[in-house]
Amino acid sequence: MTRILKVENIDKAFGKNKVLKNISLEMSPALLYGIVGENGSGKSTLLKIIVGEWKPDRGIVSVSGRLGYCPQETLLFSLLTVDEHFHYFGEAYGIGKEELGRRSESLMNYFNFTKYRNYRIANLSGGTQQKLSLAISLLHNPDLLILDEPYNGFDWDTYLLFWDLTDKLRSEGCAILVVTHMLTEKKRFDRIFNLELGQLS
Repeated sequence: MTRILKVENIDKAFGKNKVLKNISLEMSPALLYGIVGENGSGKSTLLKIIVGEWKPDRGIVSVSGRLGYCPQETLLFSLLTVDEHFHYFGEAYGIGKEELGRRSESLMNYFNFTKYRNYRIANLSGGTQQKLSLAISLLHNPDLLILDEPYNGFDWDTYLLFWDLTDKLRSEGCAILVVTHMLTEKKRFDRIFNLELGQLS
């Protein structure tokens, strides 16, 4: 079976604090994976290593295809508008103007925040900022989508839309990793890992 993500023997320490110990996992296309663990268990550290933001002390990460990442804390620019964010990230992803217009409109409509397109980020609620962050992670049609506490701040309707979206993405072959301290909708997942004391089980 094709592997879209392979993590092999990852170690990470900060000083004498060993946060991750010999972490290995594999992901295949069109499946939904979860990693659950208490706050401070190393979940975000593992994600930052997978997406290339941090380097491990030991081990290898291999990703096949386009990677989308929605971090726990939104990486948005307070003085830019919603539209300006789509243009900024569209340029970074190399998406043509017409295609970018179609994709951004589709995402704003899906998550119901089109009316905020000319609002600066500083004037948006936390929930709308989270919607935009998720939309940006989907802008380039990723093959692997990594989500860190993705539904924090969502209202109930958006929460339901999120799970509908995961079903749609899986049907298109996207592999999804949801990382959270409290995993809901467990029946939707193909595989759930537990991260505890720096080890994955």
